[in-house]
Amino acid sequence: MSFSKLTVRDVPLHDKVVLVRADYNVPLSGDKIGDDLRIRASVPTLQYLKEQGCKIIVMSHLGRPDGEAKPEFSLAPVAARLSELMGEEVVFLDVCYGDKVTQAVKSARAGDVILLENLRFHSEEEANDKTFAGKIAKSSLARYFVQDGFGVVHRAHASTEAITHFLPSVAGLLLEREERIITHAMEDPDRPLYAVMGGAKVSDKIKVIEAFVHVADKIFIGGAMANTFLAYKGYDVGKSKVEPDQEATLDSIYEAVRKKVGDGNPDEFIVLPVDVAVTTKIDSSSKRHNEKVDSIKPDAIAADIGDLSIEQFTHQLAKAKTVVWNGTLGLAEMPEFAHGSARVALTLASTPNMTSIVGGGDTAEFVLKWDGGDGESFSHVSTGGGASLDLMAGKSLPGVEALLEARK
Repeated sequence: MSFSKLTVRDVPLHDKVVLVRADYNVPLSGDKIGDDLRIRASVPTLQYLKEQGCKIIVMSHLGRPDGEAKPEFSLAPVAARLSELMGEEVVFLDVCYGDKVTQAVKSARAGDVILLENLRFHSEEEANDKTFAGKIAKSSLARYFVQDGFGVVHRAHASTEAITHFLPSVAGLLLEREERIITHAMEDPDRPLYAVMGGAKVSDKIKVIEAFVHVADKIFIGGAMANTFLAYKGYDVGKSKVEPDQEATLDSIYEAVRKKVGDGNPDEFIVLPVDVAVTTKIDSSSKRHNEKVDSIKPDAIAADIGDLSIEQFTHQLAKAKTVVWNGTLGLAEMPEFAHGSARVALTLASTPNMTSIVGGGDTAEFVLKWDGGDGESFSHVSTGGGASLDLMAGKSLPGVEALLEARK
């Protein structure tokens, strides 16, 4: 699929100072990084810029420090990990604008990488404040801005939208790759295209589900979201989590499905669990057992799809040419209730000639742990949670729209 914006390959970057927006919002425990996918994913763009002889200034956010400089949200551990991945020291600055940045850039050599401190230590970042963006642009001495933080382009923040008013702005290699792969899956996939949707809330993914009703050949529903669908269908799901006030939404979804596949086939298009793995309490000692969806006990809590559903889901998924998976199928952070998600991961990883696209967020975190950390068993593991959902749903991404248009 063609990419509508200019990229780093399209502009004269040789020996230029370049400001890069990356997404280093990674899980931290103290100074230990739990999952470095987003850091690793940024390396190809940084290496490309080094090859061009650029001085590279990277900015990112981490967590939700609420506009305060909180040490636990410092990007210093990210700088250390990035240094390891780049094979040379990445200079870390404890500010994101000002004379300290300017002097560091002046002292830098071609190919050097400088990482600025957490943008969200300043409330102006999320406010899309132009003055704040202007300070960053001016003190960085940058000639170009490169947007490579796919996980943040669905937000209009100072480092995604306002910054583009000060510098010629193009896409990095990661952003271009994410956009191409996800757009291709939605617009011109190898068929059959199956979507696997999990997670907690229908309301969080309504636009994506609606989009898949139109483009997919089948949709599989798991996670707590499945409880809401089952309750809508008239099943008593005990004490399972059900999202309230979704009847009108699900009416609309099923009406669209009936228009597509006919009145007699909606349950073959939207595939729900036929059994669920339940427990009476959610804690580390909880054990799973299976109950058919028409006989869930009053005190039961559905925490995963059941064994029969696992077999049915994976048997059908193995027939797909393209699978897009967003949302775990149960409480996958607990091994007892990760069976459904693990078996779907195994099916996607082991089916020949399948294009498997794993959405960001919790799903990406799960498959990376399942896969041993690199995600290479899948065609694509996205670095963007909300951004990948918005792109699948056909929504405008402010951080992409603000970039320079490519010539038609």
